[in-house]
Amino acid sequence: MTQNRNPSQADVAKLAGVSQALVSYVLNKKTNLTIPDETRQRILSAMEELRYVPDRSARSLRTRKTRTIAVALPDITNPYHPAFARGAQDVARRGGYDLMIYNTDGVLDGEKSVLEAVLHNNVDGLIAAFQHLQSADLQCLTARGVGVVLTEWYQHQPGPQPITFVGIDNISAADQAVRHLLDSGRRRIAHIRGIAGSPPAEARLVGYRKALSEAGIPVDEKLIQPGDFTVESGFRATQALLSLSEPPEALFASNDLTAIGAIDAIQQAGLRIPQDIAVMGFDDIPAAAIVRPRLTTIRPFQRQIGERAAEVLIAQIQSAPAQPPLVERRIITPSELVLRESA
Repeated sequence: MTQNRNPSQADVAKLAGVSQALVSYVLNKKTNLTIPDETRQRILSAMEELRYVPDRSARSLRTRKTRTIAVALPDITNPYHPAFARGAQDVARRGGYDLMIYNTDGVLDGEKSVLEAVLHNNVDGLIAAFQHLQSADLQCLTARGVGVVLTEWYQHQPGPQPITFVGIDNISAADQAVRHLLDSGRRRIAHIRGIAGSPPAEARLVGYRKALSEAGIPVDEKLIQPGDFTVESGFRATQALLSLSEPPEALFASNDLTAIGAIDAIQQAGLRIPQDIAVMGFDDIPAAAIVRPRLTTIRPFQRQIGERAAEVLIAQIQSAPAQPPLVERRIITPSELVLRESA
């Protein structure tokens, strides 16, 4: 072998004393052929000695698979997402897949651009936390055999959704959060929403209304303020709530960033948390345990969601050909209430 070219499968086979076909079987992790452990180890040792790296472009031409997974997130700077992405990456790496992360900014055009990129780059599968696109919009991918898993469920989309969803039940989790505030004796409970129309924001609003309704408490629409999952929106919305003639006794924020903004506004107003007003978050980001008072919140186990989503997607990709489910498939992952000092 000359020094100015990369080693090939033939070079590995020659060094290991086996056929090139056997090297290919080991590389592609074929399970329908029994290869002695000693032979497999000899091939792997030869690859390491030669510093052999598989030519994925050549393999993708043969198999029409790039062994690449895309992950679409609304905001990669949101502290919720790193653990989720890490979970997906760990599973992808173990399965021999590369991970590409796209930021959509939580806007429709950003989500549409992800679909174009996935098709253009021949990505094998997509895990998406879309805020606007729904399952019907993803037929351009599923028709091409691209695997798709969504982590947000559109509860109010009519008819069956032939797609797989992996994630928590936001309605039940929000209901649990508000019930905790009710159990503490608070009755005038406000809610700061997330991005209007987005699945998590709409579901958490439903859970908020559900808890109040089942407790026999009429919903005061003045206590529901717009937001966009950011610290700034939490601060502004809380200022508006505190300016009411009857301010709230407790506040359920759409996520922890919103709750942190609310805590800032409450403290700047000279009020005590939770004595004057309790604050409940959602997501249990790392800052939730650092802010003072420490934030009571809902923990969705982000990393586990990423792991499960990647496992389901890879299984879908490896079916021949990859097909979406014929009927809606929902895989509900656990969440829990984390009690700290803010509520």
